[in-house]
Amino acid sequence: MAHTYDELSKMTVAELRDIAKDLDHEAVQGSTQMNKEHLLPALCTALGIDAHAHHVVVGIDKVAVRSKIRQLKAQRDEAVRAGDHQRLRRVRRRIHRLKRRIRRAMV
Repeated sequence: MAHTYDELSKMTVAELRDIAKDLDHEAVQGSTQMNKEHLLPALCTALGIDAHAHHVVVGIDKVAVRSKIRQLKAQRDEAVRAGDHQRLRRVRRRIHRLKRRIRRAMV
């Protein structure tokens, strides 16, 4: 039975140990003594699953937004060197808004 990281993370320790009991992998050896914090990554290693949740950005062009952030960071560095506090504040706010936009678009 194929499992995902989300499914495994919602299971109890007893359920995770039952899954580990059926596996013959060195990562899950001693699984009866492991707590959930250690058992979950071990199971992911044994099953070949990524040990983190993947987030997908929907509704915006993430690559374009990230490139715009890089450009703004260069402008921010110039403003710091020039000592222009007004421009620095505007650029930092724009960077912040773009990062928030990416986070809101994650599913």
